[in-house]
Amino acid sequence: MSFKAAAVQMCSGVDPVKNAAAMARLVREAAAQGAAYVQTPEMTGMLQRDRAAARAVLADETHDIIVRTGSELAMELGIYMHVGSTAIALDDGKIANRGFLFGPDGRILNRYDKIHMFDVDLDNGESWRESASYTAGSEARVLSLPFAEMGFAICYDVRFPALFRAQAVAGAEVMTVPAAFTRQTGEAHWEILLRARAIENGVFVIAAAQAGRHEDGRETFGHSMIIDPWGTVLASAGATGEAVIVAEIDPGAVKAAHDKIPNLRNGREFSVEKIAGAVAGGVAA
Repeated sequence: MSFKAAAVQMCSGVDPVKNAAAMARLVREAAAQGAAYVQTPEMTGMLQRDRAAARAVLADETHDIIVRTGSELAMELGIYMHVGSTAIALDDGKIANRGFLFGPDGRILNRYDKIHMFDVDLDNGESWRESASYTAGSEARVLSLPFAEMGFAICYDVRFPALFRAQAVAGAEVMTVPAAFTRQTGEAHWEILLRARAIENGVFVIAAAQAGRHEDGRETFGHSMIIDPWGTVLASAGATGEAVIVAEIDPGAVKAAHDKIPNLRNGREFSVEKIAGAVAGGVAA
C-alpha cells in the first residue's frame, strides 16, 4: 500500500509558541500536497543552548504546546503526524529528547526517547554534552501502521547501525531520522550515513532536519531527505530555511530490495577474538 510521506524542514528558534505556529503552517502545506504521514525535525519545539533559559519554558508532556499542536494537526488533517522530537520536562529535573507519532484521531501511537547522547568535541571548537541535561532512552520500537512498519531514531542515533539493524530484523520497512545535525558533521557525514542505513537494511529512510542559523547561535546542516531501499534520494531540501519535501513510499520496494540482497536473512552469529600482533622474540602464530 503506497503512501505519500513528507519531511518538514524548520529553523526552530527559542520560543516554543512561535515554533508551534511554524510547524502548523508547514504541516498543513505538506498535507495539502497529499502527505498521509508528516515528520518534523529533532527539537521542533525549541533550540536553545542556554540551559537556564530552556528550563524556564520547558513543560511536561501534558502541557507541552508542541505535543498539543501535533495532536490537533493530526485530527484536523486526518494524517499520521510525527513530531520528530521536542524537549519534555521530566519529574527528576532532567529532560527527554522525545519524539511522538500521532494517529488521525490525535492519539499518541508511539513515543521514542533518543537513545544515544551527542557528547562530542568538534574540530571547530563546538562542544556538546547532551547527557548533562537529557536522560537517554533505552527502548526501540517498531510501530505497525496501516501502510507500513515504522522504526524510530533521532539524529545522533544514525551513527549506531545496530539500532537500525535490530528494527529492520523486527520488520521495519521505514526508518525515521529527524535531526538537528551540526553544519560541520552534516557536511562530512549526513547523506552518506542516511543512505548507508537505507542500503544495508533495505528500508526507506525519512529524515526531517533543522536548517540554517538559529536564534541561539548554532548552525544546522539542513538537507532533509527521503531515501529508498536501494539508496536513491527521492527528495531533498536545501541547506537553509524552511521546506517541505514529499515522496511516494511503496513498501513493496522493501521486499524487492530484500529479494535482491537478502543480507537480513544471511546474517550470521560470530565471535570476536583479540590477539597480539607481535610477541617478544618472534611473531605470533
